Amino acid sequence: MIVCTRTWVHTQVRPCRRYESHRGHPQPAHYLVHSVCPDVEETLKWGFPHFMYKGILCSMAAFKNHCAFGFWKGALVFDSIAGVKKREDAAMGHLDRITTIADLPDRKILTRCVIEAVRLNETGTRVPAKPKPAKKELVAPDDLMVSLKKNKKALATFENFSYSHRKEYIDWVTEAKTEATRMKRLKTALEWMAEGKSRNWKYVNC
Repeated sequence: MIVCTRTWVHTQVRPCRRYESHRGHPQPAHYLVHSVCPDVEETLKWGFPHFMYKGILCSMAAFKNHCAFGFWKGALVFDSIAGVKKREDAAMGHLDRITTIADLPDRKILTRCVIEAVRLNETGTRVPAKPKPAKKELVAPDDLMVSLKKNKKALATFENFSYSHRKEYIDWVTEAKTEATRMKRLKTALEWMAEGKSRNWKYVNC
């Protein structure tokens, strides 16, 4: 058991981290995880306690005035367990800011959540990847396009560039603070693209 870190000590001693056992005695919340999954191991990741069982199971964190508790595959855990008020968008973890015992879900419900988290890890179930947002259409400024059309090599390079490389040049030109800076950047951009260079070509091999 981890006992030497400030974060873990806070997690252990704060009242909001404790449940009452069936005999009415205070019981640290991490015992619940161990009781459900005896093979779970405790470790530190990103500076706060994590429970490991065939991957990350869940985690706890303590702050000055509140605590947090979350499941690595929380989206799947809570979809299958009714009765848990999810507030993951409001604070770290899946149960929002935990400041009192009343902020925690019922012990039976949280036990079911841990059981489900264990099952997901045992079966190798993964959280579905979030769909990537559609890329915004790149609109090159008129002065850049006019200059490119006068330089066939630069235009060919620009048209064959990836989305990100084209965006780098467009942003560099349009973010110029003054007209003089913009014109200087346009000239440099044409020279570089005529040579087949990306906006950040100087750092490619760094």
